[in-house]
Amino acid sequence: TQCFARLGSQVTQVEMLPRIMIREDPEISDLVLQQFRKEGVNVLVNHKAQRFAVENGEKVLYCETKDGNDTREVRIVFDELLCAVGRVANTGGYGLEELGIPVTRTRTVEVNEFMQTRYPNIYACGDVAGPYQFTHTAAHTAWYAAVNALFSGFKKFRADFSVIPWATFTDPEVARVGLNETEAKEKNIPYEVTTYGIDDLDRAIADGTAHGVVKILTVPGKDKILGATIAGEHAGDLIIEFITAMKYGIGLNKILGTIHIYPTLAEANKYAAGNWKRAHAPKKVLEWVEKFHAWRRG
Repeated sequence: TQCFARLGSQVTQVEMLPRIMIREDPEISDLVLQQFRKEGVNVLVNHKAQRFAVENGEKVLYCETKDGNDTREVRIVFDELLCAVGRVANTGGYGLEELGIPVTRTRTVEVNEFMQTRYPNIYACGDVAGPYQFTHTAAHTAWYAAVNALFSGFKKFRADFSVIPWATFTDPEVARVGLNETEAKEKNIPYEVTTYGIDDLDRAIADGTAHGVVKILTVPGKDKILGATIAGEHAGDLIIEFITAMKYGIGLNKILGTIHIYPTLAEANKYAAGNWKRAHAPKKVLEWVEKFHAWRRG
Protein backbone atom coordinates (compact mmCIF):
# COMPACT_ATOMS: atom_id res chain seq x y z
CA THR A 1 0.00 0.00 0.00
CA GLN A 2 2.58 2.57 1.11
CA CYS A 3 5.09 1.48 -1.52
CA PHE A 4 2.72 2.12 -4.43
CA ALA A 5 1.57 5.40 -2.89
CA ARG A 6 5.18 6.57 -2.53
CA LEU A 7 5.85 5.66 -6.15
CA GLY A 8 3.06 7.98 -7.22
CA SER A 9 0.00 5.76 -7.49
CA GLN A 10 -3.36 6.82 -6.10
CA VAL A 11 -4.08 3.93 -3.75
CA THR A 12 -7.41 2.85 -2.27
CA GLN A 13 -7.24 0.09 0.33
CA VAL A 14 -10.54 -1.75 0.82
CA GLU A 15 -10.90 -3.42 4.22
CA MET A 16 -13.90 -5.55 5.14
CA LEU A 17 -13.27 -5.34 8.90
CA PRO A 18 -13.90 -2.32 11.18
CA ARG A 19 -10.20 -1.42 11.21
CA ILE A 20 -6.92 -2.42 9.61
CA MET A 21 -4.60 -4.82 11.47
CA ILE A 22 -7.54 -6.19 13.43
CA ARG A 23 -5.34 -8.51 15.54
CA GLU A 24 -3.54 -5.56 17.09
CA ASP A 25 -4.88 -3.21 19.75
CA PRO A 26 -7.07 -0.37 18.43
CA GLU A 27 -4.59 2.41 19.17
CA ILE A 28 -1.84 0.49 17.35
CA SER A 29 -3.89 -0.03 14.19
CA ASP A 30 -5.06 3.59 14.40
CA LEU A 31 -1.45 4.78 14.49
CA VAL A 32 -0.73 2.91 11.25
CA LEU A 33 -4.01 4.07 9.71
CA GLN A 34 -3.17 7.72 10.38
CA GLN A 35 0.23 7.27 8.71
CA PHE A 36 -1.41 5.63 5.67
CA ARG A 37 -3.81 8.54 5.32
CA LYS A 38 -1.02 11.05 5.87
CA GLU A 39 0.71 9.52 2.84
CA GLY A 40 -2.44 9.87 0.75
CA VAL A 41 -3.72 6.30 0.93
CA ASN A 42 -7.52 6.16 0.85
CA VAL A 43 -8.37 3.51 3.46
CA LEU A 44 -11.97 2.29 3.41
CA VAL A 45 -12.85 0.18 6.45
CA ASN A 46 -16.16 -1.68 6.83
CA HIS A 47 -16.25 -2.08 3.04
CA LYS A 48 -16.97 -5.58 1.76
CA ALA A 49 -16.00 -6.28 -1.85
CA GLN A 50 -19.00 -7.69 -3.73
CA ARG A 51 -18.23 -7.83 -7.45
CA PHE A 52 -16.07 -6.53 -10.27
CA ALA A 53 -17.28 -5.09 -13.55
CA VAL A 54 -16.04 -3.35 -16.69
CA GLU A 55 -18.24 -0.37 -17.55
CA ASN A 56 -17.55 1.93 -20.50
CA GLY A 57 -13.97 0.69 -20.60
CA GLU A 58 -13.43 1.29 -16.86
CA LYS A 59 -12.61 -1.37 -14.28
CA VAL A 60 -14.98 -1.06 -11.33
CA LEU A 61 -15.21 -2.62 -7.87
CA TYR A 62 -18.55 -2.56 -6.10
CA CYS A 63 -18.43 -2.68 -2.31
CA GLU A 64 -21.06 -2.89 0.37
CA THR A 65 -20.81 -0.73 3.48
CA LYS A 66 -23.10 0.19 6.35
CA ASP A 67 -24.17 3.58 7.70
CA GLY A 68 -25.79 2.64 10.96
CA ASN A 69 -28.56 0.23 10.04
CA ASP A 70 -28.55 1.22 6.38
CA THR A 71 -26.52 -0.65 3.77
CA ARG A 72 -25.29 1.16 0.68
CA GLU A 73 -23.25 0.30 -2.38
CA VAL A 74 -19.95 2.04 -3.11
CA ARG A 75 -18.52 2.19 -6.64
CA ILE A 76 -14.72 2.37 -6.97
CA VAL A 77 -13.03 2.89 -10.35
CA PHE A 78 -9.49 1.54 -10.64
CA ASP A 79 -6.70 0.79 -13.10
CA GLU A 80 -5.02 -2.18 -11.40
CA LEU A 81 -6.01 -4.57 -8.62
CA LEU A 82 -3.84 -6.14 -5.92
CA CYS A 83 -5.86 -8.82 -4.14
CA ALA A 84 -4.24 -9.53 -0.75
CA VAL A 85 -6.60 -11.78 1.17
CA GLY A 86 -4.25 -14.39 2.64
CA ARG A 87 -3.42 -17.88 1.43
CA VAL A 88 -3.96 -21.55 2.19
CA ALA A 89 -1.66 -24.55 1.96
CA ASN A 90 -1.61 -26.50 -1.30
CA THR A 91 -2.30 -30.02 -0.03
CA GLY A 92 -3.99 -31.55 -3.07
CA GLY A 93 -2.33 -33.99 -5.44
CA TYR A 94 0.42 -35.21 -3.12
CA GLY A 95 -1.11 -38.52 -2.09
CA LEU A 96 -2.41 -37.37 1.30
CA GLU A 97 -5.92 -38.52 0.44
CA GLU A 98 -4.72 -41.98 -0.59
CA LEU A 99 -2.75 -42.35 2.64
CA GLY A 100 -5.60 -41.03 4.74
CA ILE A 101 -3.50 -38.24 6.25
CA PRO A 102 -6.06 -35.79 7.65
CA VAL A 103 -6.18 -32.09 6.81
CA THR A 104 -7.53 -29.55 9.31
CA ARG A 105 -10.45 -27.19 8.69
CA THR A 106 -7.88 -24.49 7.84
CA ARG A 107 -6.45 -26.84 5.18
CA THR A 108 -3.16 -27.52 6.94
CA VAL A 109 -1.76 -31.02 7.39
CA GLU A 110 -2.63 -32.43 10.80
CA VAL A 111 0.53 -33.09 12.84
CA ASN A 112 1.28 -33.86 16.47
CA GLU A 113 3.64 -32.00 18.81
CA PHE A 114 6.61 -33.78 17.22
CA MET A 115 5.60 -32.65 13.68
CA GLN A 116 4.51 -36.19 12.77
CA THR A 117 1.44 -37.00 10.71
CA ARG A 118 -0.67 -40.07 11.49
CA TYR A 119 2.25 -42.06 10.09
CA PRO A 120 5.25 -41.71 12.46
CA ASN A 121 7.72 -41.70 9.56
CA ILE A 122 5.97 -38.91 7.62
CA TYR A 123 6.55 -35.39 8.90
CA ALA A 124 5.19 -31.99 7.91
CA CYS A 125 6.49 -28.57 8.85
CA GLY A 126 6.27 -24.91 7.90
CA ASP A 127 3.20 -23.19 6.49
CA VAL A 128 1.65 -26.48 5.38
CA ALA A 129 1.54 -27.68 9.00
CA GLY A 130 0.69 -24.38 10.70
CA PRO A 131 -0.54 -23.13 13.03
CA TYR A 132 1.55 -20.04 12.21
CA GLN A 133 2.46 -19.01 8.68
CA PHE A 134 5.68 -17.07 9.19
CA THR A 135 9.09 -17.77 7.70
CA HIS A 136 10.67 -17.82 11.15
CA THR A 137 8.15 -20.34 12.52
CA ALA A 138 8.62 -22.45 9.38
CA ALA A 139 12.34 -22.65 10.13
CA HIS A 140 11.51 -23.40 13.77
CA THR A 141 9.24 -26.34 12.95
CA ALA A 142 11.61 -27.58 10.23
CA TRP A 143 14.30 -28.07 12.88
CA TYR A 144 11.99 -30.25 14.97
CA ALA A 145 10.83 -32.25 11.97
CA ALA A 146 14.40 -32.87 10.78
CA VAL A 147 15.83 -33.77 14.19
CA ASN A 148 12.90 -36.00 15.12
CA ALA A 149 13.21 -37.82 11.79
CA LEU A 150 16.96 -38.28 12.23
CA PHE A 151 16.71 -39.60 15.79
CA SER A 152 13.39 -41.42 15.57
CA GLY A 153 13.29 -44.40 17.89
CA PHE A 154 15.90 -42.89 20.19
CA LYS A 155 14.84 -39.36 21.11
CA LYS A 156 11.87 -37.08 20.39
CA PHE A 157 11.76 -33.30 20.67
CA ARG A 158 8.47 -31.52 21.31
CA ALA A 159 7.99 -28.34 19.25
CA ASP A 160 7.90 -25.27 21.49
CA PHE A 161 5.33 -22.63 20.53
CA SER A 162 5.28 -20.88 23.91
CA VAL A 163 6.76 -17.60 22.66
CA ILE A 164 5.82 -16.69 19.08
CA PRO A 165 6.72 -13.22 17.76
CA TRP A 166 5.74 -11.53 14.51
CA ALA A 167 6.02 -8.21 12.76
CA THR A 168 4.04 -6.32 10.15
CA PHE A 169 6.41 -4.33 7.96
CA THR A 170 4.36 -1.22 7.49
CA ASP A 171 5.86 2.19 8.19
CA PRO A 172 5.86 2.43 11.15
CA GLU A 173 6.57 -1.25 11.74
CA VAL A 174 4.42 -3.14 14.22
CA ALA A 175 5.93 -6.05 16.16
CA ARG A 176 4.42 -8.17 18.87
CA VAL A 177 5.14 -11.11 21.14
CA GLY A 178 2.70 -12.69 23.57
CA LEU A 179 -0.59 -11.15 24.60
CA ASN A 180 -1.91 -7.75 23.69
CA GLU A 181 -4.61 -5.92 25.63
CA THR A 182 -7.42 -7.03 23.32
CA GLU A 183 -6.55 -10.72 23.76
CA ALA A 184 -6.09 -10.37 27.52
CA LYS A 185 -9.60 -8.93 27.82
CA GLU A 186 -11.09 -11.65 25.61
CA LYS A 187 -9.43 -14.38 27.71
CA ASN A 188 -10.17 -12.68 31.06
CA ILE A 189 -6.48 -12.63 31.94
CA PRO A 190 -5.60 -10.04 34.63
CA TYR A 191 -2.96 -7.58 33.45
CA GLU A 192 -1.38 -4.16 33.86
CA VAL A 193 -0.39 -1.92 30.96
CA THR A 194 2.79 0.14 30.73
CA THR A 195 3.56 2.37 27.75
CA TYR A 196 6.40 4.56 26.54
CA GLY A 197 5.97 7.04 23.71
CA ILE A 198 8.78 6.85 21.17
CA ASP A 199 8.15 10.52 20.33
CA ASP A 200 10.22 11.29 23.47
CA LEU A 201 13.22 9.14 22.44
CA ASP A 202 16.39 11.05 21.50
CA ARG A 203 17.48 8.71 18.69
CA ALA A 204 14.02 8.71 17.13
CA ILE A 205 13.96 12.52 17.28
CA ALA A 206 17.41 12.74 15.67
CA ASP A 207 16.37 10.32 12.90
CA GLY A 208 13.08 12.10 12.23
CA THR A 209 11.08 9.02 13.21
CA ALA A 210 9.70 10.24 16.53
CA HIS A 211 6.36 8.45 16.43
CA GLY A 212 5.23 5.16 17.89
CA VAL A 213 4.89 3.40 21.20
CA VAL A 214 6.18 0.54 23.33
CA LYS A 215 3.28 -1.19 25.09
CA ILE A 216 3.85 -3.92 27.67
CA LEU A 217 1.42 -6.17 29.52
CA THR A 218 2.55 -7.54 32.88
CA VAL A 219 1.14 -9.67 35.68
CA PRO A 220 -0.58 -7.29 38.14
CA GLY A 221 1.87 -6.15 40.80
CA LYS A 222 4.77 -8.06 39.22
CA ASP A 223 7.32 -7.42 36.49
CA LYS A 224 6.61 -10.68 34.64
CA ILE A 225 5.91 -9.92 30.98
CA LEU A 226 2.72 -11.28 29.43
CA GLY A 227 3.25 -9.61 26.08
CA ALA A 228 4.72 -6.61 24.31
CA THR A 229 3.77 -4.59 21.25
CA ILE A 230 6.04 -2.05 19.59
CA ALA A 231 4.95 0.34 16.86
CA GLY A 232 7.75 2.41 15.41
CA GLU A 233 10.96 2.44 13.41
CA HIS A 234 12.69 -0.97 13.48
CA ALA A 235 10.04 -2.42 15.79
CA GLY A 236 10.84 -5.89 14.46
CA ASP A 237 14.39 -5.52 15.78
CA LEU A 238 13.45 -3.89 19.08
CA ILE A 239 10.98 -6.64 20.03
CA ILE A 240 13.84 -9.17 20.31
CA GLU A 241 14.61 -8.00 23.85
CA PHE A 242 11.09 -8.86 24.98
CA ILE A 243 11.11 -12.18 23.09
CA THR A 244 14.26 -13.21 24.96
CA ALA A 245 12.85 -11.94 28.26
CA MET A 246 9.65 -13.96 27.88
CA LYS A 247 11.48 -17.07 26.71
CA TYR A 248 13.81 -17.12 29.72
CA GLY A 249 11.62 -15.59 32.41
CA ILE A 250 13.36 -12.21 32.61
CA GLY A 251 11.23 -9.42 34.10
CA LEU A 252 11.15 -5.66 33.56
CA ASN A 253 13.38 -5.01 36.57
CA LYS A 254 16.29 -6.76 34.86
CA ILE A 255 15.65 -4.96 31.57
CA LEU A 256 15.71 -1.68 33.50
CA GLY A 257 18.95 -2.72 35.21
CA THR A 258 20.68 -3.46 31.89
CA ILE A 259 22.78 -0.71 30.29
CA HIS A 260 21.44 0.27 26.86
CA ILE A 261 23.65 2.24 24.47
CA TYR A 262 22.84 5.93 24.04
CA PRO A 263 21.53 7.13 21.66
CA THR A 264 19.76 4.07 20.26
CA LEU A 265 16.18 3.06 19.57
CA ALA A 266 16.66 0.15 21.99
CA GLU A 267 16.55 2.61 24.87
CA ALA A 268 12.78 2.72 24.35
CA ASN A 269 12.55 -0.73 25.96
CA LYS A 270 14.49 0.42 29.02
CA TYR A 271 12.43 3.59 29.37
CA ALA A 272 9.24 1.54 29.17
CA ALA A 273 10.59 -0.65 31.98
CA GLY A 274 11.39 2.55 33.87
CA ASN A 275 7.80 3.70 33.53
CA TRP A 276 6.67 0.40 35.03
CA LYS A 277 9.12 0.83 37.92
CA ARG A 278 7.88 4.35 38.68
CA ALA A 279 4.30 3.12 38.77
CA HIS A 280 5.30 0.46 41.31
CA ALA A 281 7.63 2.52 43.48
CA PRO A 282 7.07 1.88 47.23
CA LYS A 283 5.34 5.10 48.32
CA LYS A 284 5.90 4.61 52.05
CA VAL A 285 9.63 4.10 51.55
CA LEU A 286 9.88 7.13 49.26
CA GLU A 287 8.06 9.27 51.81
CA TRP A 288 10.49 8.12 54.51
CA VAL A 289 13.51 8.81 52.26
CA GLU A 290 12.18 12.30 51.51
CA LYS A 291 11.83 13.04 55.23
CA PHE A 292 15.29 11.60 55.92
CA HIS A 293 17.02 13.83 53.36
CA ALA A 294 15.02 16.84 54.50
CA TRP A 295 16.34 16.16 58.00
CA ARG A 296 19.93 15.81 56.71
CA ARG A 297 19.70 19.16 54.97
CA GLY A 298 18.70 20.68 58.26
